[in-house]
Amino acid sequence: MVAPKKLKLNYEESRNQRLEENKKRMEELKLTSLALSLRTTSTPKQSPMKKVNRTPRKPLDLSTVRRSGRVAQKPPAIYKEDLVEPLGKRRSYGKGARDLSNRVYASYEDREYATGKAEELYSSLEPNYPSFVKPMLQSHVSGGFWLGLPRDFCKKHLPTRDEIITLVDEDGDQWDTKYLPRKTGLSGGWKRFAEDHKLADGDALVFQLIKRTVFKVYIIRVNQAEDSDDA
Repeated sequence: MVAPKKLKLNYEESRNQRLEENKKRMEELKLTSLALSLRTTSTPKQSPMKKVNRTPRKPLDLSTVRRSGRVAQKPPAIYKEDLVEPLGKRRSYGKGARDLSNRVYASYEDREYATGKAEELYSSLEPNYPSFVKPMLQSHVSGGFWLGLPRDFCKKHLPTRDEIITLVDEDGDQWDTKYLPRKTGLSGGWKRFAEDHKLADGDALVFQLIKRTVFKVYIIRVNQAEDSDDA
């Protein structure tokens, strides 16, 4: 059995012998001189691009955007859409709604006839109940279905806040509509009333305020002028 000390000596001797052999080989191949020459001659090339000193931009402060002198003292405008609450299930009146795919505009004569008849009815109503005449246009009975009411009447007789206003026809049937005082008109629910009663351009309506938020509505048809001429 070989002693550990002797094994260590043999390892050191063989290691030194290998180092000497490697050194001789490198000298023969002139690798040492080649490595030294590369270290002294090879220097990194500098980039041809010039260095540019960039000053970082300050972030844009939107709060300092210049405003027109006319509105500089006013707070920024806030845009908000008026919401219309659902007003219940749609009701059906008669055999379907009028087909408005091909709009028909009333003639001037027929429109004047219907408005004249509505004004006659208006003058015969009980004066203790405020009322007004409203001729129908295409925007009232198709498309947008928005009904603007007389501004002076609204300011004098109708609520100052958004409320539900009930329309009662001559048969006693009721339709709920959304009244917008800022726009002085009827929005949600008016479309149902217009479609269910097949309102057309040129019809004239008489609105009679029988309660704080209830209108009795009388309808004068524009085609009644044709019926009168045929009679």
